[in-house]
Amino acid sequence: MGNVRNEIADGAVARAQVYGLLATIFRAEPEEALLDEIKAPRFSGVLKNLSVNLGVEFYTVPSPQLVEDLAIEYTKLFVGPGPHISPHESIFVETEAGSGGLWGAVTVKVKKFIETAGFDYTSEFTGMPDHVSVEMEFMQKLATTEADKRARGETKEADWCLGVQKRFLDDHLSRWVPEFCDQVIEQSTMRFYGEMAALTKAFVTYDKDFLEEKLSVAA
Repeated sequence: MGNVRNEIADGAVARAQVYGLLATIFRAEPEEALLDEIKAPRFSGVLKNLSVNLGVEFYTVPSPQLVEDLAIEYTKLFVGPGPHISPHESIFVETEAGSGGLWGAVTVKVKKFIETAGFDYTSEFTGMPDHVSVEMEFMQKLATTEADKRARGETKEADWCLGVQKRFLDDHLSRWVPEFCDQVIEQSTMRFYGEMAALTKAFVTYDKDFLEEKLSVAA
């Protein structure tokens, strides 16, 4: 029984690690230390298993040059000046309803969701609540908490964490991240962000189905 419990907890840890990676990728321009970690055999092997192909140049271009190139790409894609892809849920969801804008109703809703789940948004997160990196970081924290609860045999509390993750995916991530990723794939000129966007879209879709299946078993 203990081995099964540990395997389930390990699965939650693995999900948390993917969400953590995606949060880091979209939070800011990559630092050299992150790129060196991704290039390392252990990490590159994980990406290969996830069908992420960053290309030969990612592994052969010196890290300082790669950092500079990706910083330019990040700014062009997500910051501007000029036309860019806003990495905020409110821009995608509220624009569809004709009321788009930062710190709109959706931004406030995400902030309340995070706080209702027991996290202090002000002290624990960096960036606007509906920024893609914050939403990914929130899922990382929930999956980590779930793993901790399962490792201690607190099944009821772990299943509660699972339910919160499913609701957040249904109400937020799955509503806008696929379209956000499609735009990144279309507009990126370097393979790095296109591949990471493809991974993000695939993982959000997979995790939504995965959590639905797990919750149906737990019910």
